[in-house]
Amino acid sequence: MSKLPQYSDILDAASVLKGKAVHTPLISNAILNDRVGGQVFLKPECLQRTGSFKFRGAYNALSNVGAAGKERGIVACSSGNHAQGVAEAARLLGYDATIIMPHDAPELKKQRTARSGAKIIEYDRYNQDREELTEQHAEETGAILVHPYENFHVVAGQGTVGLEACQDLKAQGLQADHFLVCAGGGGLMAGITLAAKEVFPDIMVHPVEPEGHDDQRRSHEANQRLGDNAKTPSLCDAILTPMPGEMSFAICQGSLGEGLVVSDAQALEAVAFAYNELKLVVEPGGAVTLAALLSGKLDVKGKTVLATLSGGNIDAPVMAQALGI
Repeated sequence: MSKLPQYSDILDAASVLKGKAVHTPLISNAILNDRVGGQVFLKPECLQRTGSFKFRGAYNALSNVGAAGKERGIVACSSGNHAQGVAEAARLLGYDATIIMPHDAPELKKQRTARSGAKIIEYDRYNQDREELTEQHAEETGAILVHPYENFHVVAGQGTVGLEACQDLKAQGLQADHFLVCAGGGGLMAGITLAAKEVFPDIMVHPVEPEGHDDQRRSHEANQRLGDNAKTPSLCDAILTPMPGEMSFAICQGSLGEGLVVSDAQALEAVAFAYNELKLVVEPGGAVTLAALLSGKLDVKGKTVLATLSGGNIDAPVMAQALGI
């Protein structure tokens, strides 16, 4: 196991990201609060540069690569949000980037990755190993691999989501009881856990995942990393990963609250709620925390809750499906 990031590394990442990443606000909504019986503060990373929190980790990681980035280029694997984050960070820093993306990734994510100048290589997520393909490309070309969650500086960068959220809430004189986090490989969850536990030591961080792909929940209950228990598609493509990351699992082991699981239908209901009530565009994978709250997966009556809306890169047909049009 390589060295794990600490709270101080998140503070360093915040300095790197200042003026580059958007300090997204905390949003509270009376209708949502009334429905769940608690006080919910949403962290809308759908308003972040490239439409998701992934820009934070990508820019922090690429900034720490130094001159080698320009000499060797960057390679990453992603279903779309890390892809866009890496592509845009590489563009800003003047690096060439190649992204290994599943062929069924949303077209919007492919288009925006290409718009930032990255080369895209597609693969079949159900029959090919993306880690193997990415490592092979790095070996053949010499490109620097920036993994979406097995990367020290990526995790530290994602932790700035939790740092901002907790500091902003504390500035209001409030203390959070729960923090619901959209969970795939766990980079965001790990970074948020480090930051949130520093600001609010008694807070409970909950991973939220799609039904049939709840490898974080199962792994932390079993106290060992377990692979994804389904090969079925999900509209929550942004948080489908083979298994929890080794780094994120080590950071979060023994520190998490109950893992929550939502269906695609519940995620779509949350997408519609965000659009109609919050006036926010959120993708299914980025809306699973809101889905968990709306469907009562966690009793938050009388509690103060933070929750990530981790991304908003949704294709028009999926939005139409969510809105029933």
